Amino acid sequence: MEFVRVTKDNLEDEHICCAISNNKDVQVSSKKAWLAERFDEGLVFIKSAERGKCFIEYIPAENAWVPVVADNYMYIDCLWVSGAFKGHGYSTELLDSCICDSKEKGKLGLCILAAAKKKPFLADPKFLTYKGFTVCDEADNGIQLWYLPFAEDSVAPQFKECAKHPHVDEKGYVLYYTNQCPFNAKYVPILEQTAAEHSIPFKAIKITSREEAQNAPTPITTYAFFCDGEYVTNEQMNDKKFLKIAK
Repeated sequence: MEFVRVTKDNLEDEHICCAISNNKDVQVSSKKAWLAERFDEGLVFIKSAERGKCFIEYIPAENAWVPVVADNYMYIDCLWVSGAFKGHGYSTELLDSCICDSKEKGKLGLCILAAAKKKPFLADPKFLTYKGFTVCDEADNGIQLWYLPFAEDSVAPQFKECAKHPHVDEKGYVLYYTNQCPFNAKYVPILEQTAAEHSIPFKAIKITSREEAQNAPTPITTYAFFCDGEYVTNEQMNDKKFLKIAK
């Protein structure tokens, strides 16, 4: 498998795996704009040269868009291998490249979000366990922070207090999201339109800065859906799924 590292220089020419289309597509343009602003903060995006979902995206935890305390760790935004790419060891290849790079940069280890049972858009806990990761913190909604320390005496990362008890004060449906996930550019407006058409109380809150993300009331900032203050899901939904929940 040939892998490509996406940088500022080749960003416009490369596909971004999780949203394969041309640069005029709103999903692609929003994700690429988000990536372009992160490269100077240490973000690394490595993907398959072939078109498909096979990539890893990581960044120094101090610059990650999540409310964690993980000084000198590397935070993995996403490790995604799917479809025909599964079963060939590519997940291990990508993770190993992240480990090697992180050690060369003097990091204490890696951290990533998951759950005890596999959830959409989160890392597979079975794979993480197999690779030596362990749980170092857990929020009330079952979202866990996993880590792989490079030394036994490394201080374990943890969630910020604001993320340990996911809750919002607003009634109705509230969605926190960022442009880190390209699907949001397409599906959030669909939810807004659907809510308006059916008179459903709905509020979409777009997180637009690292500071906002690091102080969000949820451990997952890419997509966190609440109902009457309580956390519901991190899974992106279309109009049909939204109406099913609303009913």
